[in-house]
Amino acid sequence: MSETVDSDVDEYDELSELRQRQKPQAQPSVDEAFDLDDLLPTIGEFGKYQKLLVFGICLPACIPCGFCAFNQLFMADTPDDYWCRIPELGDMQLEQRKYLAIPKELENEELVYSKCHTYGVNWTQLLDSLEDEADLTTLEPNSSWPVVKCTQGWEYNTTNVWSSIVIDFDLVCDQDIYPTIGLAALNTGGPVGVYLFGLLNDRAGRRLSYFTCLATLLAGSLMTSLSKDFWTWAGSRVIVGLTIPAVYQIPFIISLELVGENYRSFVTVMTCTFYTSGIMLLSVVTYLERDWVRLSYITSLPFYVYFLYMFVMPESPRWLLMRGRLEEALKILERMATVNGRQFPEAVHCKLEAQIRRDKLKKEKKKVANVGLRDLCRTPNMRLKTILITLSWFANETVYLGLSYYGPSLGTNQYVSFFLSAVVELPSYLCCWYFMDTWGRRWPLSLSMILGGVACVITVMLPDEAVDETLYLYLVSKALLSASFLIIYPFAGELYPTQVRGIGIGASSYIGGLGLIVIPFVTYLGKENLKLPLVIMGFVSMLGGMTGLRLPETLHHRLPQTIEEGEEFGKDWQLKDCCRCAQKQTVLSQPTSYENLDVLGGSSNTASEAEVELELHDNRLPRQQPPLSSIDERTPLEGPAGMASGSGRTVHRPSMKRLVRQMSIMDTQRTNDGTMQLTHWI
Repeated sequence: MSETVDSDVDEYDELSELRQRQKPQAQPSVDEAFDLDDLLPTIGEFGKYQKLLVFGICLPACIPCGFCAFNQLFMADTPDDYWCRIPELGDMQLEQRKYLAIPKELENEELVYSKCHTYGVNWTQLLDSLEDEADLTTLEPNSSWPVVKCTQGWEYNTTNVWSSIVIDFDLVCDQDIYPTIGLAALNTGGPVGVYLFGLLNDRAGRRLSYFTCLATLLAGSLMTSLSKDFWTWAGSRVIVGLTIPAVYQIPFIISLELVGENYRSFVTVMTCTFYTSGIMLLSVVTYLERDWVRLSYITSLPFYVYFLYMFVMPESPRWLLMRGRLEEALKILERMATVNGRQFPEAVHCKLEAQIRRDKLKKEKKKVANVGLRDLCRTPNMRLKTILITLSWFANETVYLGLSYYGPSLGTNQYVSFFLSAVVELPSYLCCWYFMDTWGRRWPLSLSMILGGVACVITVMLPDEAVDETLYLYLVSKALLSASFLIIYPFAGELYPTQVRGIGIGASSYIGGLGLIVIPFVTYLGKENLKLPLVIMGFVSMLGGMTGLRLPETLHHRLPQTIEEGEEFGKDWQLKDCCRCAQKQTVLSQPTSYENLDVLGGSSNTASEAEVELELHDNRLPRQQPPLSSIDERTPLEGPAGMASGSGRTVHRPSMKRLVRQMSIMDTQRTNDGTMQLTHWI
């Protein structure tokens, strides 16, 4: 017993640790490494420093993603009417030229001029055979003339759309699928970019990764503006696609790494809000600027100003600590404490130095279990959950982006429709935030996907004239899918065990990203039948929502950490569980926070203010454990059968309280050492 106490007292003392390791009979306590989440309540979880950084840098840095991901929709506008160009008849009046050279065909039970065919006549020879201009005015088309496809380009009605790649590159008729290929090219670059910038993000740091990503985005946008043919333009969209969603996720990760865990849900919702606000602003910009080249410049050139962030954006202290760059991390953390008006604890400096020395001693002997994608499918319950999560992710991400692409095709004004499709996301984020923490994750996810799918499918019952009603149902579906899109990421992160969380989220998101390559071709079907893409996306959404019902609820549960715990988590699922929301909260109090010492002092199951201060100033003082009755941290493998006889419950260190999620803590993909990573999530 004395040896255990001695180990606790000298937890951060290197010499004591070495002495303990030389005693083979000793039972050392758990070595609790330094966690920035334990320091942030002391120097400010969301103080002035974080607010300036998040609202002044990180959130505005998310706007380029929405601008450059969706401006392509308006670059590829197709005019309402077009017809074959006949250079020999260029001196004629428009109506006379169309009457003489363009055959009529039946469209929607009405005879209209053909868009893709003309009479195959030698117009030069025919005009030379006429004796005077009077004969030209009386010339009539002959039914015996052959009808051929356009070979000399097209003329366009530029009343509403007077500049687009469709007009400049003649992407109509047999080539009308080319703009859809351009969208698929944009989405093809995403998974590749996430991998490349993810490596850079982990090895070179967040700052260098973000500004490299921003430079790539702006270079691709400049190449887009200068393109003179379709394939150059499509290649430039692949370059832009490399940065989506990485250019959005890197500042998101910086924000999460700088704020306390109690504010990460708020930062996540605010990030989504800024992203959506950027899309709303894009609809205004595209309405005011109809020239596609100038639109490309306007939606990219202003973001060159973001390079000024190089002088004020700090490196992530979490990344610096992970890389062992102690001095740089301490400088940022001390500045954070100063700006927040807090005193930086001297004990932390000693603790960090001791940890660096300890890590160096352990570096050769430290062994990390090698896990891979195969481990997710090795056992039946983990295999089933992995398949269900991936299916739900695929359906959610595919339908959400498909609805975003399809917005301009509905209603009477494409700019208003696109604006409304972004506006409806804002209230859905707030409602989703509330329901996630009251009803749990499973039911809000499944209900929003199922009801959103139903709203899409029932549009097929409306007549073609019900344009506004179709738009209303689309907006309802978009709002519901936006809510589910916010849930799927943290829900998947909570279902995958800590040991394979990064691998699991990465695999599910990459497979889900494959749907983004396919979905533009689904929306392309709307050229022939406006309701067909909505019906297809509706059924996919309902299927994804129903698969989510089979997943276990995670709210108020201690999350699995090892693959073995993940196999046991949700293994006892029964059909009646589908009708049950989150279980009753088992944690009696909120996680402790040094920012509210009055609450700490008045709580019966937390340390007093004096004890907190002592703990901060004297790192040799043993930490006091909270009463065991207040927190149930047993995993499925730590039930009564798994306890050693006479040993009682297993005692966990205080930092384990973060595993009992009372509020939605939305993290991004992490490695074994806790470093946040990129994943293919827009």
